[in-house]
Amino acid sequence: MTFDKSRRLGLIAWIIIAAVIIIDQVVKIWVKTHFYLGEDLQIFSWFHLRFIQNNGMAFGIELGSKLFLTFFRIALVGFLVWYIIRLTRQARVPAGYMASVALVTAGAFGNILDCVFYGEIFNNPYPPALATFVPWGHGYGGIFQGYVVDMLYFPLFAFHWPEWMPWIGGKEFSFFDPVFNIADSAITVGMALIILFYAKYIGLSTENEKTA
Repeated sequence: MTFDKSRRLGLIAWIIIAAVIIIDQVVKIWVKTHFYLGEDLQIFSWFHLRFIQNNGMAFGIELGSKLFLTFFRIALVGFLVWYIIRLTRQARVPAGYMASVALVTAGAFGNILDCVFYGEIFNNPYPPALATFVPWGHGYGGIFQGYVVDMLYFPLFAFHWPEWMPWIGGKEFSFFDPVFNIADSAITVGMALIILFYAKYIGLSTENEKTA
């Protein structure tokens, strides 16, 4: 019974990882080759597709050098893959926790692909020209120097602060301004689920245990 559960947990993890990575990359490549940089397509008033590129972490946050961030992501994914393999041997791990870790792993790996390969296989023309595939080595940057593609924009609401308010009076406030991608979403959802529902499993021993 333990073996069957281990196989099921492993299958859940790898299916989630593969699905998220494939969907993330298909959407990114489609946006990059069909939108010019900065183009915005309104789907609903509260949801746009807006093509931007960033050199940092999730939601466009800048932290440290580009090369450091890329190698940090690679090391993180390596650790998470090892962790998932160990978790499959643990009978007491719930499927939801495994799925959450898989989401974080897939999201991190999805953005690694942008950083490692996009600079080598895409050009980066000025708008309104569209990016195209180019022969390896003829792209806009070297290996590990690619930009992460973002496109999901949710301007849920906006208003102007009252004029009488100091410093911000009369200025517009918009929520939610960051533009992100599916990989970022997977990381955020996975981390939120772990924090809210599965935090107690983070320190759970991953050594083989016999089921009662």
